[in-house]
Amino acid sequence: MSIRFDERVAIVTGAGQGLGRSHALQLAARGCRVVVNDFGGAQAVVDEIVAAGGQAIANDANVCDGAQVDAMAAQAMDAWGRVDILINNAGILRDKTFAKMSAGDFNAVVDVHLLGSANCARAVWPIMREQRYGRILMTTSTSGMYGNFGQSNYGAAKAGVIGLMNVLHLEGQRNGIHVNALVPTAATRMTAEMFDAYALRALDPAYVTPAALFLVHEAAPSRTALLAGAGTYARLAIVESEGVYFPEGERTPESIAKHFDEIASLDNFIEPGEGLAHVARILKRAQEAA
Repeated sequence: MSIRFDERVAIVTGAGQGLGRSHALQLAARGCRVVVNDFGGAQAVVDEIVAAGGQAIANDANVCDGAQVDAMAAQAMDAWGRVDILINNAGILRDKTFAKMSAGDFNAVVDVHLLGSANCARAVWPIMREQRYGRILMTTSTSGMYGNFGQSNYGAAKAGVIGLMNVLHLEGQRNGIHVNALVPTAATRMTAEMFDAYALRALDPAYVTPAALFLVHEAAPSRTALLAGAGTYARLAIVESEGVYFPEGERTPESIAKHFDEIASLDNFIEPGEGLAHVARILKRAQEAA
């Protein structure tokens, strides 16, 4: 199967450099028309796309400003009459330990990564519902899934976009809207100082983009998170253990301590399709044991 985006229109935020630039260039190379969004560098990426024979327009909307984001979606509609793809890629870092982090630094990161993603999704949602087609990609992080020292703000925001993905997947599927997440490991302007020369080469953002393009293609799955970096691609999943049922008289902290290894075992893990599936499972188990 050839992955093409002819006649499709994409908005890519934070696309002036790094991952977003890579996504925008590769989408355009495969036939997509691209709104390149960033505070700086967007026009240079547009010029690069146009010079290669593609179609693109620049936008400098702040993803934290709902009115500016709405205007960005309107710009795409005025230019091309549709929006098929949104890649939420804009991001910032304000790393400090939680004890030293100001409320301003915490909120700024959450605003850009989580609320910015929600603002952009909200702006394109009615367009995609009307088209009965859309692909939205959230950019999350291993920091949000596993944690990294000094990144409480970033980790909280990136875990939040997974929750947003899960719910928008459920609400969008009847209108042909698929919502996925990318978990990149790449050397970008946010992370360049963290890696040595070998790692900088191995973690080229271009090696992440194939996963992004797969997740926004018309044949993409939904509610799927792919890790991508240094040539490795993997699926990330939120799972739960089978668990242990305790009769009413044994529901004590001592019982949990005694059976904790069994409770925590993922030998027979379960991946619920939605929160209510977990509720239905435990209620069914209680009813069967009654």
